[in-house]
Amino acid sequence: MSAINHEERVRHEGLREKIMTAEQAATFISHDMNVGMSGFTGAGYPKAIPAALAERMKAAQARGEEFKIGLLTGASTAAECDGVLAEANGIKMRTPYQSEAALRKQINAGETHYFDMHLSHVAQQSTFGFYGDMHVAVVEVAGILPDGRLIPSTSIGTNNAWLNNADKIILEVNSRQSLLLEGMHDIFDDIGVPPYRKPIPITTPGERVGSPYLTCDLDKVVAVVLTDSPDRNSKFADPDECSNKIASYIIDFFHEEVKKGRMPANLLPIQSGVGNVANAVLAGLQASPFENLTGYTEVLQDGMLDLIMSGKMTQASATAMSLSPDALDRFNANIEELRKRIILRPQEITNHPEVSRRLGVLAINAMIECDLYGNVNSTHVMGTNMMNGLGGSGDFARNAFTSMFVSPSVAKGGAISCITPMVSHVDHTEHDVMVIVTEQGLADLRGLSPRQRAQKIIDNCAHPDYRPMLQDYYDRAAQTAGMQTPHILSEALSWHQRYVETGDMRVKKGLALAV
Repeated sequence: MSAINHEERVRHEGLREKIMTAEQAATFISHDMNVGMSGFTGAGYPKAIPAALAERMKAAQARGEEFKIGLLTGASTAAECDGVLAEANGIKMRTPYQSEAALRKQINAGETHYFDMHLSHVAQQSTFGFYGDMHVAVVEVAGILPDGRLIPSTSIGTNNAWLNNADKIILEVNSRQSLLLEGMHDIFDDIGVPPYRKPIPITTPGERVGSPYLTCDLDKVVAVVLTDSPDRNSKFADPDECSNKIASYIIDFFHEEVKKGRMPANLLPIQSGVGNVANAVLAGLQASPFENLTGYTEVLQDGMLDLIMSGKMTQASATAMSLSPDALDRFNANIEELRKRIILRPQEITNHPEVSRRLGVLAINAMIECDLYGNVNSTHVMGTNMMNGLGGSGDFARNAFTSMFVSPSVAKGGAISCITPMVSHVDHTEHDVMVIVTEQGLADLRGLSPRQRAQKIIDNCAHPDYRPMLQDYYDRAAQTAGMQTPHILSEALSWHQRYVETGDMRVKKGLALAV
């Protein structure tokens, strides 16, 4: 890195003296330490330290020594972080969310302990020592000011908590992140601790209540590492017919809610999970008559950026930006205007129940499967294998004005029905699920008893190849007297067992599907 960039990015004289290589900085991390790293959905994670640390782990293991760490982040990172550490067999414990194939394999093999949790809980539980001491924090920033304040990167996540809680701090200063990010962030963490919690004074998505900068005890900073590397920036697939159908049902639902006077003409703040279906919904809003939209969400992705740039959305609050390469180019080309309309906050604030309930967010999140009564599984395939994690879906679903869960009605070419008699794992109970949407239709479950919910989900959301099977199961279950929630316990999970044994939930294979 050039001397000009060096002086521009690290303007604190004392911290300049602590600039070193990633290899040197990684020596501050030892076996059995808990390490808090920045990063949220492939944005703002450290790029150099994990690779250097992985090499130290491999060298130690070659000597017959054990070298594993407990790894905590805001959410998922990328191959350069979770990936290299997993490949080095160096993660003994992981929380709260991950998405790398190598790490997922180790978790499901029982080689890495993983505990899944609501993202809004991470900062507080770490602060109170639920996971042990935080030995080292590794946090990416865009720059360091002369007084030591830190210009955050493309995600906040739990960075403020890591900086506060860690015994030692390593800063990665990434020159690939624009210095014009300065001013976009809103770091509010002065909320106190129970029983003396303070209110979070956010009453609109665009309201700023904190500081644009991260701060830390500069005496705890043991190393500054200079990097010049991009975020993961995965490209989203173009919305397919299935995603577009799901989006159209949601847009129609919004129209009806406005017509009935339940929402204002510009809707309520939108929270959208990450993925192609979520982007399709946001693209659908782009073509809708709704104006002056707002967003209060975890992750700002392509679809929401496009809404902001077109003027459809006036303000958006998130904890991270997860943009495709093309979208990132558009963001950087318009950053001076966009930083006035986009706010990045700590995830303890973006995901906090108090704010979601006050603002009345419209929560739209993905699911793996849903059962006849509206219980949702977001995390486990066939009830046993972890996919990625709960993320913030539970934070929003329980506290939303309207909580929606979306999925194609079938998976694996039709071999799996995403509507089942009973879910194989429960992340969101029926009490937190108001609307289910597939490409087959939308089931509004509000105010319905379990029996009413079941028929609505079968009629509106199940794939035609599975609808008769679901109806048969429900009809036979409902014949048993005295059951509020009819189930045939000996059959409730038989679909999953059939898939495990035969590779298909259907009784007969080879049925043609028209998704």
